[in-house]
Amino acid sequence: MVKNVDTVPIEVLIITADHDIKGVVHVSKYTSTNRELTDLLNDKERRFLAITDAEIAHRKSGAPPKKYKFLEIHMDYVLMVHPTAQVLFGENYRAQEDVARFRELRDKLGRTKF
Repeated sequence: MVKNVDTVPIEVLIITADHDIKGVVHVSKYTSTNRELTDLLNDKERRFLAITDAEIAHRKSGAPPKKYKFLEIHMDYVLMVHPTAQVLFGENYRAQEDVARFRELRDKLGRTKF
């Protein structure tokens, strides 16, 4: 498999109404670093988001996660994409607050009816 040299891999957590998906998306290396995911997600021509090394967990069933080498998800089902490199874990109180707010938002989005 030939890798595209014009892209950069970013590990992400993708939230849908029912699933948490961990994986890697590939963004243009010519985009400024603080806009990589924004530009990818706001591309009007893109209907599907390609994810490699994906792990899908169904939040409601609690079943073990399923793993896929490659997966595409329709953009209409994506509620949130968060770079895993920015997820803060640690003993610091501020980090714990951020993680708690993220989980609360994920739960609210999961209960939203479209």
